[in-house]
Amino acid sequence: MTNKEIARAFRLLGKLMEMQGENPFKIRSYESAAGLLSKLGTPLAEMPEEEIRSLKGVGSAISGKIQELLTNGKMKTLERYKEQVPEGIQEMLQIKGLGAKKVKTAWDELGVENATELLYACNENRLIELKGFGEKTQEEIKKQLNFFLNNRSNVLYANIEDRAIDLLNKLRASNSALRWEMTGALRRKDPVLERLEYLMEFCQGWPEIQFEGLEVQGTTEDCWKGFLGERTEVLIHKAEENAFENSWLRTTGPERIINLVADVRFDNEEAAFAHLKLPFIPPECRNDLIGETTFPSDIISERDIKGVIHTHSTFSDGINTVEEMMLFSRERGYEYLAVTDHSQIAVYADGMDEAKVLAQWKEIDELNGVNPDFRIIKGIECDILNDGSLDYDDLLRSQFELVIASIHTNIKMDKEKATDRLVRAIEHPHTNMIGHPTGRLLLGRDGYPIDIEKVLDACAANQVAIEINASPYRLDLDWRYIHRAVEKGIMLSINPDAHAREAIDQIRFGAIIARKGWLPLSNCLNAQPVAEFLRFCEKAE
Repeated sequence: MTNKEIARAFRLLGKLMEMQGENPFKIRSYESAAGLLSKLGTPLAEMPEEEIRSLKGVGSAISGKIQELLTNGKMKTLERYKEQVPEGIQEMLQIKGLGAKKVKTAWDELGVENATELLYACNENRLIELKGFGEKTQEEIKKQLNFFLNNRSNVLYANIEDRAIDLLNKLRASNSALRWEMTGALRRKDPVLERLEYLMEFCQGWPEIQFEGLEVQGTTEDCWKGFLGERTEVLIHKAEENAFENSWLRTTGPERIINLVADVRFDNEEAAFAHLKLPFIPPECRNDLIGETTFPSDIISERDIKGVIHTHSTFSDGINTVEEMMLFSRERGYEYLAVTDHSQIAVYADGMDEAKVLAQWKEIDELNGVNPDFRIIKGIECDILNDGSLDYDDLLRSQFELVIASIHTNIKMDKEKATDRLVRAIEHPHTNMIGHPTGRLLLGRDGYPIDIEKVLDACAANQVAIEINASPYRLDLDWRYIHRAVEKGIMLSINPDAHAREAIDQIRFGAIIARKGWLPLSNCLNAQPVAEFLRFCEKAE
């Protein structure tokens, strides 16, 4: 083990002990040792035990633990504390700016168990109300979390997109005589990426590829491998000689495309799809549906979206007022906005009681009265209770123009329980839409298991739309189920789940997922005019 790895072990031990309320003097001794060991110029593995023991602040007890690590790669005391804490919590303790007390508070109060869940909580402004937190603290934690998540091996497309484009621009600028393009899952805009892939025009050997933060790992005749930051793998393919487009098609993938074109060579991608008797299919739409069903001529795009659905304001856990959300939506060219703050049972999100609901409706009426060119819809994100019933009484709930039913609590369910809970909510006459149907957080937690066919059948039978939650951490409904929903005649809505006005722009990522699932414009609810949207919500025949 290196000195830094040993120091990291002592630092983690100190934080885990702090979470357990252990002796602060002992904790400080481990933290001091970690600081000392990380700065040592001589590797501990090369030092005699007596010399280690004589180091200032080390002593016999810490020296013994160092020997454990050097001999076994583990420390019994550390392993004992690690057994008491989920792996995700241990990982969070290593993030700059996140002390043990803050991690423990988020874990105890919000049930947050990993970095992705904590970042999502920041985006929903859940940390602001916790003791020891505030808006500035939340924003700083959010920055550190984004940095941390961007430097793990698997990354969210939305989090790495800007850095991936920046690297492409650097490659082009430093080797302008060659053509460079994104390829692989990066070009397909898959929601989670294992690596960043690029394609370089053929040349003899390899040009110099050296930028700050980019570390080369090795090269072969046709492939360059390295890392961006500590964990993000970068792969650069070399195109075949005089066959860039052909190489681009094959490296973009997925496997189904590669198999369909076999060993045939093409001058460009359009020719390849023509050979398959298919229209040109954009990279983000390429998947296993190719050759199995007809590519929709009216496939949805971001510019088709007319309404911003699923947003939160200062009436619950949003940062911006209803008016600010409306103005931002209108500036972006949208025609209507559904404000869907949390229902009253969501106390963690400052959910709206009846008095707040009535106050919000009054404000919406006033804003609609002075903005005839834009429509604000009175909506609610209504919690699905444990038994599948909905929050609020029937009278109040019936007066909302849009009810998005979502599960937020007790998410650890088996397949039967989760499916029954969702289906019962779908069958409620006031439900218009199901929000983030599986509850997943990408790179954070799996969704609860559901019988997707039963859920889709229930939506089809009860005229209930399904949300494509555009938050980059959710992207739920998964794209693999979108075409099946369309086959059953279900409407889908691409929703930003925005807790701040800038988050409305997340619609773009939802549109990518919708395109990946081949969603036609005709089946996208918020691509319809507001009158048609409201007619659907009225469940009119």
